[in-house]
Amino acid sequence: MAAMIGRIWGAFNPPTPPKSKDALKFGILGAASIAPLALLGPAKSHPEIVIQAVAARQREKAEKFAKSNNIPEVKGSYQEILDDPNIDCVFIPLANSLHFEWAVRSIRAGKHVLLEKPSVANSTEAEILFNLPELSKHDGPVLLEAFHNRFYPAWHFFRSLINPADVVHVSSNSMIPWWGTGKDDIHFNYNLAGGTMMSMGTYNFAALRMAFNAEPEECLSCDVTPGTDGVHKKCDYDFTAKFRFPNGAIGEAHSTLKGPTMWTPSHVTATHRAVVVPDKTLPADQEKTQSREVTLHGVIHAIFWHRIDVKDVFEIRSKDSGSVIKKWTEKKSHKTYSFNEAGGEFEHLPGETNWMSYRYMLEQFVNRVKGRKTQHWVGQQDSIAQMKMLDMAYEKSGLGLRPTSKYTSSVE
Repeated sequence: MAAMIGRIWGAFNPPTPPKSKDALKFGILGAASIAPLALLGPAKSHPEIVIQAVAARQREKAEKFAKSNNIPEVKGSYQEILDDPNIDCVFIPLANSLHFEWAVRSIRAGKHVLLEKPSVANSTEAEILFNLPELSKHDGPVLLEAFHNRFYPAWHFFRSLINPADVVHVSSNSMIPWWGTGKDDIHFNYNLAGGTMMSMGTYNFAALRMAFNAEPEECLSCDVTPGTDGVHKKCDYDFTAKFRFPNGAIGEAHSTLKGPTMWTPSHVTATHRAVVVPDKTLPADQEKTQSREVTLHGVIHAIFWHRIDVKDVFEIRSKDSGSVIKKWTEKKSHKTYSFNEAGGEFEHLPGETNWMSYRYMLEQFVNRVKGRKTQHWVGQQDSIAQMKMLDMAYEKSGLGLRPTSKYTSSVE
């Protein structure tokens, strides 16, 4: 308990090293509530990031936000941030429906972009955005979909414990209690590309894709509880989806924004088929098999708490009859709050136990912008595939795709 308290305290009260002379200056489009957690806090401990400016639809809101977070400049509009040659990067935490337009505008203004997930409203927008010619230039802008949890050590250690070729089933669950959201939240506004699959479900879907290291071939089912009136009508409050992956593997995902009062951590479980493992101590007419189940509890915000459970089931079988001669189970649990704790191939990678997943992500973002090596990344085609999976589920649910931005017609 003391270690957890110290770790979390350190995450919200990080050391503040001096900023370098060539630090990247960030502008924030929107005084969003996620910004302090996703950027402002983690930036404090990064010597190469300065939060320079913020803009909001209502200047008063931007001024209040800037004062609360010690941001030196308030701009009169999002465009003013893009027009400022002193700004190197922008963070876009706007409503999903606005991601496409402002990401395109930012890239064409020569800004590097950290884009809140989901990246856009649908795969049509994703295909256009992530294939912008500016992104393929040698010195072009950097664009990253902010899938922060995919940069955290626990996620990488979890993936190192599974063999995607042998995984036959993956399940992923997440939730937010009913008291954590309200009916008028942007999550429940269809015109703003809202819905549970867009907000929490995108984590679940990414977990399936990463565990299988493959893309779904079909959405077999997607049951949803939608709103019933106005802008809420086509927004899912919860969903349960099933996908078929290559070789007949099955992925299942569930999430809700109206969950029980008691919060439970997100989790993903990967189940392997039984495979023959070498054992020279066995007689020639016997073989040893292993089937593995790996669960990561705490997929999304692992710094607060997580645990990786590994359950291996071994069997000694007769090669002739297939009968089981002996069977036993071995269980292990792991926690990896830093790459050093993960050890092995990861131990040399940067990070501290009090780094949030957002801080790990910022490390890689700055490295990419500065032209340095990045150990982990969410690539352009990866983000397109993610939106295709979301589209697949929304089509199967009967709710239809989230609306495409009119700004797509302005992109040549």
